[in-house]
Amino acid sequence: MAKTPIGLEPVVGSLTSSKKREYRVTNRLQEGKRPLYAVIFNFIDSRYFNVFATVGGNRVTVYQCLEGGVIAVLQSYVDEDIRRMSLSTLTQPLKPSLIVSASKDESVRLWNVHTGICILIFAGAGGHRNEVLSVDFHPSDIYRIASCGMDNTVKIWSVKEFWTYVEKSFTWTDLPSKFPTKYVQFPVFLASVHSNYVDCNRWLGDFILSKSVDNEIVLWEPKMKEQSPGEGTADILQKYPVPECDIWFIKFSCDFHYNSAAIGNREGKIFVWELQSSPPVLIARLSHAQSKSPIRQTAMSFDGSTILCCCEDGTIWRWDAVPAN
Repeated sequence: MAKTPIGLEPVVGSLTSSKKREYRVTNRLQEGKRPLYAVIFNFIDSRYFNVFATVGGNRVTVYQCLEGGVIAVLQSYVDEDIRRMSLSTLTQPLKPSLIVSASKDESVRLWNVHTGICILIFAGAGGHRNEVLSVDFHPSDIYRIASCGMDNTVKIWSVKEFWTYVEKSFTWTDLPSKFPTKYVQFPVFLASVHSNYVDCNRWLGDFILSKSVDNEIVLWEPKMKEQSPGEGTADILQKYPVPECDIWFIKFSCDFHYNSAAIGNREGKIFVWELQSSPPVLIARLSHAQSKSPIRQTAMSFDGSTILCCCEDGTIWRWDAVPAN
């Protein structure tokens, strides 16, 4: 993707749909009365790309998307000790046994799920100053993580100088609680691209997609100062408008190859954007007469042909791409 020269205004996408891809509703499930805050497809194991999970309150439910719009329930977990959960946990694509979690306690944590070890805690002097809402591994740089939250910031962290702890977590034989978990107190970059809660961020190559309550997703480039960790500038390159998306905790999703992104709004509508084009192209606007509740999160399937959304009213909607003639 071509970079926008410094000093020029960001390129803003048009809300006129190109109708490059048409989708239709193929299913609607009422999971319960509680709001659903998270939905995510499995991209870890290619045998189960059609499996997804939802989170609402203290319940996690695992489903499978079948042919003909069918959604099958596989498993459901309820833990009365958990007050609220969300799927703000992502797996490292280059090392699937590593996951990173975002927490209400203002920290980001790196875990080894095979050994049950908390390897690193990103918090402290330079950490987030409010709840962390989203976190993402860089797709090709195994050392880099981006996080965002209710302190209005996006922070980029580096694991590079702590990598010996990561390696140690794979061979640790003592109790997980005895592992010498290390605190990472300072990010390598801090961006104040938004002036309100930042509830979702994703890497797009070396660029970052993030959103707040400003009715748009923003694509920007972090320009770090190698000699001054934590400092730098953020060049805003493109904006993807999303009308009526001015309440916090509405998260977008992308297909596996980051060709497109889907995001809901507070009126139950979905906007599907082509990511790797300039200016941005709106692929489709999805709406249904019975979908009026705020969409808290979407999930795009591996190839983007299925879009799921979970809503404030406890419903799950499934949209499938209409085959081209």
